[in-house]
Amino acid sequence: MRVQLFGLPVDILTHRETVDRILSAIAQRQRCQHVALNVAKLVNARSNAELERDIRDSDIIGIDGVGILLALRLLGHDAPHRVAGIDLFESLMAECAARGLKPYLLGATTTIVTDAQRALSRRYPALIFAGSRDGYFKPADEIEVCEQIRESGADCLFIAMPTPRKELFMRRHRDALGVSFVMGIGGTLDVIAGRVRRAPLMLQRAGLEWAYRMVQEPLRLGGRYLYTNAVFATLLGWHLLGHWGRLYKASIRRSQKAPNAGAAGSDP
Repeated sequence: MRVQLFGLPVDILTHRETVDRILSAIAQRQRCQHVALNVAKLVNARSNAELERDIRDSDIIGIDGVGILLALRLLGHDAPHRVAGIDLFESLMAECAARGLKPYLLGATTTIVTDAQRALSRRYPALIFAGSRDGYFKPADEIEVCEQIRESGADCLFIAMPTPRKELFMRRHRDALGVSFVMGIGGTLDVIAGRVRRAPLMLQRAGLEWAYRMVQEPLRLGGRYLYTNAVFATLLGWHLLGHWGRLYKASIRRSQKAPNAGAAGSDP
């Protein structure tokens, strides 16, 4: 189910529903672009028209951040859980290995993408990669990169580049890649390659994975997280006031109509 959050669309899907929709698109050779929506991306999209358009044009807009999940629930939407991008990536790697699908990894440094590929091959011995390439190429080389991906015969493409670069790349070239499924995975390969540690499961469940990352990389992420979280909290506060105000007015109208309905029903 697709709903609106602060003017942006979000798909309320379980983890399994997301995986099944992706596998269906690959099986039918239908284009499917996934974007993982978190607080930072939502806030940045409000001042970046291209990023906003890229999110809107995606086929699956997943609930990646716990802030997005909390906001949806507080605004009355039945969102079961978040579908973290790294968890979705891991599930899709397992599905690729089981179904003989070939993924292509694009992004990060040559060392990281190579180490991540080796780690995934150890974890899923049946997994066959269509190819891989680092993300440090110039805009003028994008057409060549697209040709390499298309000629690789990949079934799915995972782009490990920062926002908004990966979203812009996907939107510009998704129809020329010859790949059914395309997904941005940010820093996932850094975790897979062992360069960055993921938060313990307890912190993930508590919705504090962002804080764990900020502690690991305070200079790069500290200011960004504090700013975007503050903006998001303000947006949520104003929307909650409006939401609860509408609910209160609706309850008043219902209570005012109830006596009249009862009186009408008592007439002979």
